[in-house]
Amino acid sequence: MQSLWNVLDTLNQCRWVELSHAMNNDSPYWAGIPEGSVELGKVVFDWGNPMLECQIQTFKFPGQFGTHVDFPGHFVREGALSEAYGVRNMLYPLCVIDITRQVAQDVHYAVKADDIRAWEAEHGPIPDGAFVALRTDWYKRWPDMNAFSNLDDEGGEHCPGWSLDALKYIYETRNAAANGHETLDTDASLEAVAAEDLACERYVLAKGKLQIEVMQNLDQVPAAGALLLAAWPRFDGATGLPVRAWAICPQ
Repeated sequence: MQSLWNVLDTLNQCRWVELSHAMNNDSPYWAGIPEGSVELGKVVFDWGNPMLECQIQTFKFPGQFGTHVDFPGHFVREGALSEAYGVRNMLYPLCVIDITRQVAQDVHYAVKADDIRAWEAEHGPIPDGAFVALRTDWYKRWPDMNAFSNLDDEGGEHCPGWSLDALKYIYETRNAAANGHETLDTDASLEAVAAEDLACERYVLAKGKLQIEVMQNLDQVPAAGALLLAAWPRFDGATGLPVRAWAICPQ
């Protein structure tokens, strides 16, 4: 019988980078979610109870809360839900597309297929089954909800993100398995306005792919060569769930 213990020795020599935000009762979430949907850490069984000396809490949250994974049923009627995705969907080669320079010039910047091709010219083709993450450094605005949503006086968001052009490239020209980003939404704000919908997010989920939203620390991860691991609770019927994601990076 072969042992994998030596693999763990190798991984322990790598850098492990946290890609999920910590969450509490004041963490930002999408404005359309009703008030009162978040109640974390409510004590329902406390110290001093004669039945048993321990403490138990309850946690109430929307599926799309904090750093989270979206399943197709979030945007697609009768689409696959959480039970369709198992542990084989929690480990990926990680590709990080850096558009921070463009975002510094234009807060509405939508990554283009040409940006992906430029990445590939330097790092090689996106591998089959990859997780493609979009680095904007938007995570540095967390946990200020106003800064994170970047709303104007009329309530419109002004954020960078994906374009349909770029997503079609990673999924149809390449064979990526999932994508991720640091913002609340997949679509760059002006892309969503033009489509009058979150068309990019709808496209990803309609293809049966996964995405992780509200990531952080992509600036601490190499553009290529790392692994992404993502773990979520094993709930049936979920359209989305908070996720713990991290990268294992070469030294």
